[in-house]
Amino acid sequence: MNADDNVTVFVIDDDARMRAATERLLKSVGLHVESFAAPKDFLTRKLPDAPSCLVLDVRLPGMCGLDVQRKLSDAGVQIPVIFITGHGDIPMTVKAMKSGAVEFLTKPFRDQDLVDAIQKALQQQRETWQHQHEIQELKKRYQTLTGREREVMVLLVSGLLTKQIASRLGTSEITAQVHRGQVMHKMHAQSPAELGRMAEKLKLPAVN
Repeated sequence: MNADDNVTVFVIDDDARMRAATERLLKSVGLHVESFAAPKDFLTRKLPDAPSCLVLDVRLPGMCGLDVQRKLSDAGVQIPVIFITGHGDIPMTVKAMKSGAVEFLTKPFRDQDLVDAIQKALQQQRETWQHQHEIQELKKRYQTLTGREREVMVLLVSGLLTKQIASRLGTSEITAQVHRGQVMHKMHAQSPAELGRMAEKLKLPAVN
């Protein structure tokens, strides 16, 4: 993990010594860490516009870790969670994993196990982040298309030839060809196949 990686690891643990030890460990491998003694302090923190993950103690005063996980999920906050506990049991583990936890570590655990779990969580988050940014970029490009160009795009990715598109739209083949060129240019697509993959990501309807 590189120190210049623009990521943050959040830690919630009411044990001050455990928080300090976790911070030292994660900083030693080049990670930016923010720790909290209570869930309420973390839940009021605006998350950064960058990949992050949460190391969350299950047993916390006032609100257990599973409740924190549920609150984040209810609020639509997508952050991978790694649970740590000194009182783990199988039902709790199953519930946490079903709710999307990346890992469930029982104290005492090896430092490397925590680092590995965090790396897994951050990689998962990076992939999600990259996908979301790609979709946002595609949506921006799609919004630059005119209404007619959007029609042409749907027909094109459905496998219709320019001549067939012209027939469907009741226009000349030359006009359809111009629209086709504009679609490819504005969407930054090098081929109809690439345009088709973009359409899938945008979940555009197919034409039979």
